[in-house]
Amino acid sequence: MLLIGGSIALLTLGGCSAPERRTVGVEVLIEGNGTFPEALGGHWQSDKHGWEFDLAPDGQILSAVISLGRVRVVPGRVTTVPTRSADTGVFAPGLWTVHYDPQARQLTIRITMDHVRIAMAGNVVEGTSTDVFAGPIDPVEGIWQAQWTTFTRYAARTPEAPPVGLSTDPTYGETTPLLFRRAARP
Repeated sequence: MLLIGGSIALLTLGGCSAPERRTVGVEVLIEGNGTFPEALGGHWQSDKHGWEFDLAPDGQILSAVISLGRVRVVPGRVTTVPTRSADTGVFAPGLWTVHYDPQARQLTIRITMDHVRIAMAGNVVEGTSTDVFAGPIDPVEGIWQAQWTTFTRYAARTPEAPPVGLSTDPTYGETTPLLFRRAARP
């Protein structure tokens, strides 16, 4: 099953083919018996919130720049970055999923972060997240009109106060429209 939409519609994979090729941390699913269109491969950059995806011609996610911290993360690999206060940010990805429906020309990407921890000047933000991007994609125009639904389970801790929850609604998350455009790879 795959989470999509603001109200978490569940998509059963009965009509999907098996994953095309499995890379560590990424699963690509195609409706019917088709293959991922090579034309969708490339660098996709959102118009706001900093999201970027590098897709291989077979649909594998090579890397993603996530909104929190604008950090480039590679699937299956923990990313550690320095913060401005000489602390560290740690980003551990979970399973990432790419789902494509050729008849509807609908692309859905799910990015799961199993653990995020950002320390800055004695303060810490820590937790997990799942971000789902779903919408029609036009490889000729180089445009993907996605609805981004984020499900966060974060807490902020300071030395002098109890933890503060920064989580979204666990059922509905928060949904924002994003426009992705094909761009040159950085």
